[in-house]
Amino acid sequence: MKRILVIQTAFLGDVILATPVLSELKRLFPNAQLDMLVKKGNESLLLNNPHLHELHILNKSKGKWRAIFGLIKEFRKTDYDLVINLHRFGSSGLITALSKGKKRYGFRKNPFSFLYTKRFAHKIGDGTHEVERNLSVIAEFGAQKLVKPELFPSEKDLARIEAYVTDDYYCIAPASVWFTKQFPEEKWVELIQTFDSNAIIYVLGSPADKELGESIIKNSKHSGTINLAGELSLLQSAALMKSAKRSYVNDSGPLHLASSVNANVTAFFCSTIPDFGFGPLSDDSEIKQVEGLDCRPCGIHGHKTCPKGHFNCSKIEL
Repeated sequence: MKRILVIQTAFLGDVILATPVLSELKRLFPNAQLDMLVKKGNESLLLNNPHLHELHILNKSKGKWRAIFGLIKEFRKTDYDLVINLHRFGSSGLITALSKGKKRYGFRKNPFSFLYTKRFAHKIGDGTHEVERNLSVIAEFGAQKLVKPELFPSEKDLARIEAYVTDDYYCIAPASVWFTKQFPEEKWVELIQTFDSNAIIYVLGSPADKELGESIIKNSKHSGTINLAGELSLLQSAALMKSAKRSYVNDSGPLHLASSVNANVTAFFCSTIPDFGFGPLSDDSEIKQVEGLDCRPCGIHGHKTCPKGHFNCSKIEL
């Protein structure tokens, strides 16, 4: 193999869970040119990744089809020996199918997978981790079954968080895109109130999460809680989590940030379940959830409201 392209144009967590494919491909084909395609907004996750030769970005801001066919044109000129698509949606499947890659591998669920040279099962719900599903695509080359994801904060990232690193601090990432995957605000307040009054607690998230962070801080009345939502990059957030005594997250992107740096982590699973395959992979990881609800899970992804109206799956004991 001389040239390999890996495609994962889904969400932040999906890109992180694709990094074991990069590290295994580099181990198996150390002299290969290894490229990756991600969607705009996720490219910063792969900064400093030593396995990558070139990072391509799917930027739909000037038109979806213009972006897709521009990439197809570029990839057809590159003469890839292997194109691996880890995304299951149509746009990435079309790019894969028309890439002119000599081998085109991906999951059978993709609507364009009939144009791949090899298709793989992607079964959710049997406890297989997403990393294992991804690595199954390259198992024939000798890939290991399970490899931890890894991100690479730079020295500059470490310098940015240096002032926040103390002997005793915690991180919380309270927000989620989906209502039913987000541990409720009052439960985050309850969690913070269990910490020692001298503890330092950092609230992590995007700029859109800043208001939630402020509300949690106000209602918890914990003087050591500091809102860093929107202040740190993804890699800086990961680096801060790595040195924390413990980080607390939802079933969302920050969970996988924690896994990528082997941070001690507790994950709250509300409407979704770990058996979907997106649980934490850190050595010291804990999952908290409500067992025995006949309405849970209510879907692979979250919902904007609880379908039953009670949100009982969020009533997790701390």
